[in-house]
Amino acid sequence: MAANGIEDNIMRKNTTTAKLTEYEIKRNRKISKVRYIVEQYFGLTHLHDNAYRARFTDILKNLWDSMCRMMAFNIMRGVKLLAV
Repeated sequence: MAANGIEDNIMRKNTTTAKLTEYEIKRNRKISKVRYIVEQYFGLTHLHDNAYRARFTDILKNLWDSMCRMMAFNIMRGVKLLAV
């Protein structure tokens, strides 16, 4: 990632042997403000659409199915945002 100029945005977490430093806590807060927007889709589809398993045996069918789900989710979210 460093060779391509991509920043590491993996969040750190506490362990029993190593607690997070103040810098890591601030870094996690900064990263989480961006990550939750993307991860919100995966969490909601996992809960409500059974997206934790593939619906079809063919890769292309699964790709098409997931793209349609993403478009429907974004349209629904856009409608809700415009209504506010």
